[in-house]
Amino acid sequence: MLDVETIAAGGLCSGCGMCARLGTPGDPAFAMRDTAEGYRRPVSLRPATREEKALVDAVCPGARIAHDPASMEADYHQVWGPLVETRLGWSSDPALRRNASSGGALSAILTHLLASGEADYVVQTAADRTAPIRNALTISTAAEDVFRAAGSRYAPSSPLEDIGARLDAPGRFVFVGKPCDVAGLRQLARHDPRVDAKVPYMIAFMCAGVPSYGGTTALLKAMGVEDESAVTAFRYRGDGWPGFATAVLADGRKFTMDYDTSWGTILNRHLQFRCKICPDGIGEFADIVCADGWHCDEQGNPLFDEQDGRSLLITRTAKGEALVGRAVAAGGLVTEPTQIAQIAHMQPFQARRKGLVLSRVAAMVLTGRRRPRFAGLALAGNARKLGAKENLRSFLGTLRRLVAGIGKPLS
Repeated sequence: MLDVETIAAGGLCSGCGMCARLGTPGDPAFAMRDTAEGYRRPVSLRPATREEKALVDAVCPGARIAHDPASMEADYHQVWGPLVETRLGWSSDPALRRNASSGGALSAILTHLLASGEADYVVQTAADRTAPIRNALTISTAAEDVFRAAGSRYAPSSPLEDIGARLDAPGRFVFVGKPCDVAGLRQLARHDPRVDAKVPYMIAFMCAGVPSYGGTTALLKAMGVEDESAVTAFRYRGDGWPGFATAVLADGRKFTMDYDTSWGTILNRHLQFRCKICPDGIGEFADIVCADGWHCDEQGNPLFDEQDGRSLLITRTAKGEALVGRAVAAGGLVTEPTQIAQIAHMQPFQARRKGLVLSRVAAMVLTGRRRPRFAGLALAGNARKLGAKENLRSFLGTLRRLVAGIGKPLS
């Protein structure tokens, strides 16, 4: 059994906040805090009971990610997971399309759910209003809230840390999170019937990993911002597609950096270890997952030139597919067809990511690290697709990092 302390010390924690829901109201076992390394991690408030430890072992996405074959509705694609339909889409509202990171399809769906009364509110992550370079759990109840929360947040977040209170409170809500967050909530649903009763939809966005707040600091310094406390507004992307990292200071000065530089050379060098062994960056447990639907050059490589945003939408359940249809019929969402074969060109990193997991987990086992448990994700088939040379390179790279860090907790 993997307990919370072992998960966190072993580099398996994703920072989702699931463990902070343990216990009764007023008596939590854990709370989420920012660490010195700039990640979100649980701290113990009291000893966890045996029952609480067993629940963590079963539902924590850091310790376990496993499909339930009996409940899977869609055919399973070896690379892209459960698939009902794939398409491209964007918000019909030009302002929302521009404000969001990739065309606003996800935001358009959320706006439709609130307007139609299918959900009372949305649980999502947005910039902290009092500290714009930090993330905060946000409750959206109207279109203007969704608009304000739109845009990628390449930093730690813990959207499940108050899920216990949400399940106890009145109202039904849509949950939006990283793939690991959604996987954790889906696994919790197998043990807590309130989840399915209170959460009609779970929506994810594809994720290439969570940078630490140290990544944000490095990004701001590279942009020319000398004093973080002077930042009054900050976004990692959006206001165009892909948009620019933008910091506005109290004196009115504005600093920007293009997406290819900000993500490709700075932020992605600050990822937590758990993301490097992640088997699900594509939101396999969601009803709907959205991602950048990048245009590609003649060789099939993604282009990051500024243009009108568009999202890749993958529906994974029948109700997710029906929801997209209703959003289109209501006029808030515009879609066009695309082929499964095109996804690998739009998302080349995700196309090969699952294939690297087993080699990296093998390196963990060899160095005596506790490993997570993955099931039903076709990891072996994806590893074979990459070939022996790529798997060996992945194994040796991970092994070198782990050996160099023996005796130290993984971030």
